[in-house]
Amino acid sequence: MAFHVEGLVAIIVFYLAILAVGIWAAWKTKNTGSEGDRSEAIIVGGRDIGLLVGAFTMTATWVGGGYINGTAEAVYVPGYGLAWAQAPIGYSLSLALGGLFFAKPMRSKGYVTMLDPFQQLYGKRMGGLLFIPALMGEMFWAAAIFSALGATISVIIDINVNISVIISALIATMYTLVGGLYSVAYTDVVQLFCIFLGLWVSVPFAMSHPAVTDIGLTAVHQVYQAPWLGSINSLDIYTWLDNFLLLTLGGIPWQAYFQRVLSSSSATYAQVLSFLASFGCLVMALPAILIGAIGASTAWNQTEYGVPDPMTKKEADMILPIVLQYLCPVYISFFGLGAVSAAVMSSADSSILSASSMFARNIYQLSFRQNASDREIVWVMRITVFLFGASATAMALLASSVYGLWYLSSDLVYIIIFPQLLCVLFIKGTNTYGAIAGYLFGLVLRITGGEPYLYLQPLIYYPGCYPDENNIYVQRFPFKTLAMLTSFFTNIIVSYLAKYLFESGTLPPKLDFLDAVVARYSREHMDKATLVKSDNIVLNELAPVNPRHSLTLSSTFTNKEAFNYVDSSPELSNTEDDN
Repeated sequence: MAFHVEGLVAIIVFYLAILAVGIWAAWKTKNTGSEGDRSEAIIVGGRDIGLLVGAFTMTATWVGGGYINGTAEAVYVPGYGLAWAQAPIGYSLSLALGGLFFAKPMRSKGYVTMLDPFQQLYGKRMGGLLFIPALMGEMFWAAAIFSALGATISVIIDINVNISVIISALIATMYTLVGGLYSVAYTDVVQLFCIFLGLWVSVPFAMSHPAVTDIGLTAVHQVYQAPWLGSINSLDIYTWLDNFLLLTLGGIPWQAYFQRVLSSSSATYAQVLSFLASFGCLVMALPAILIGAIGASTAWNQTEYGVPDPMTKKEADMILPIVLQYLCPVYISFFGLGAVSAAVMSSADSSILSASSMFARNIYQLSFRQNASDREIVWVMRITVFLFGASATAMALLASSVYGLWYLSSDLVYIIIFPQLLCVLFIKGTNTYGAIAGYLFGLVLRITGGEPYLYLQPLIYYPGCYPDENNIYVQRFPFKTLAMLTSFFTNIIVSYLAKYLFESGTLPPKLDFLDAVVARYSREHMDKATLVKSDNIVLNELAPVNPRHSLTLSSTFTNKEAFNYVDSSPELSNTEDDN
């Protein structure tokens, strides 16, 4: 394939436009945030993101290069089709459920990152543990879409894949570095506009190509391949449900989503943005579905692509750029490609910013440097944006199974973080002991279930499993949802068991080494005799013991070493002393 100068120029124009918007947003908001809270302004945008920008950036949480490429691929692949294109409905429901149940409690309490409630209730140790799957999900997602972008660009303009990945990553990292959430949000507006316009302009041209049969006919009749509407085999229905629940419920506990929620001016506003983004997810999937259907309705031997077809060549994952390249006029295909490449960065920049935000606040500041200045936190964020961007780029270039790693890490978000989020927001009485037990049980059940993408053989063979072409056993049983439910109920059971054992006196207070039930500084949990015997509390600190029935959730289970916050303020304050 020849080198296409026009295609390269088109992509350069798109990239320069996005970079310009990102830098403009950073300049426009450089003085946002009073002295002392600039880091919070970078993470949550000063909590004043507007309706239009907020709706676009919330939609861009999931709508990006992977979303539109993956949807087109699912519709195109014979034997799967639209019935298996779960992302549009799954992520749309995810945003709707997030708006209904999760946005209000998170935003109303003034958290800054998704990990804040975990550290407030379970302590900094548990916050560090939950940071691991959250970081893995964000980083492998960014690496996967960078990898997909390189392959996409190489289809149309035939330039080196590595060069395209590096340039794309540099641009996304650059404007995220200088502008934080503001730059990410404003560039999301441009990127989603490019996707919508670029793909919808391409669809009529591709559909009118002489080699394309009416997609209404091929939807229900076999012409060149199985009907693109697809079907769900009775043996695969549990797998379908397992994956659908993973997308719907596992799409909620991501920092990229809650970063938008927490940047809203109010809890109600956060809910509205979630509902708008839910609708936006469905709308943005329509052109990708049509392009996948067009690919399934094309006689490829009548095009310049020739034979065999993309499925036979194992290029089904690139059906969208292939349709743009071979079924559209040159100028249209280049415009569509610019849209696709722009879409990738709308997801990658969000993931990079999310990872750096969690590290700077929840790991660096709240766990190690509670007296760190705001300027110090800002610089930590900038350094980690660069490091995480470079790491995602390196994985995209070097790892042979980036998608496999992302699938596994997204499973861990669903199995570990989602049940913990349910407990920390809605289940009274859970504590660090239950959280750790649930974490471990969920992790073990997921790993022992195997992962075909990573050639990981299962240790537990659930009913209905079968070997694939590589002799790796694939599970039909919904073991991911089983692991999630096990993690959830384990957290509750162990938490209440630990609470009973300590409060009944079965276990002495000194065994509460995590300070999760009998907090060292909580008067409600210690009588006067215990306080007098304590070496680190003097007599003038004694106060009457409150009745047991007056305990509140925050006073009972908050690990005060992790958070020092002012009760009268709805916002979590930056820690000003180190106890």
